[in-house]
Amino acid sequence: MAEQPEPAERKRVWTTPPNVPLCAETDIADPGSRSFVLQIGEAFFHGFVVHKDGQFAGYVDRCPHQGYPLAIELDRYLTPDGSLILCGWHGAVFEPLTGDCTGGPCAGARLTPWPVAAVGGIIRTA
Repeated sequence: MAEQPEPAERKRVWTTPPNVPLCAETDIADPGSRSFVLQIGEAFFHGFVVHKDGQFAGYVDRCPHQGYPLAIELDRYLTPDGSLILCGWHGAVFEPLTGDCTGGPCAGARLTPWPVAAVGGIIRTA
C-alpha cells in the first residue's frame, strides 16, 4: 500500500476584498453569530460576523491570546445569553460590537476587526 503524503498546510490571509456578499441580514439572529471561510486565490480567510442590538460587526477568527479560532462549535461565538463573544478554548470574553477583551487571559487586548456592512439586506465585506 502506497504511503499517503502529508496534507499541505493551508495558507491563511487576514484581509478580504470589499463588496463580497456573505449572507442575508436575516440569516444571523439578534443576538447571534456566523462563521465564514473565504478562498482568496490559493489562501483562506477565516472570520465571523456578530449581530447584536441591530448592528453587525465582523472579526478575524483568531483569539489574541494564543491565535486559535474562537468557536469550538460552528457559529457558536456568543455566550449562552448572547451578551459577549466567548473564546471556547481559554474563556476570554469580548464585547460583541467593539471586540475589546473584558476578561480572561487576554484582558485588555482586542479582536482584529474584519470590515463588514449591511447594505440592502445583505451583509458584505467592506
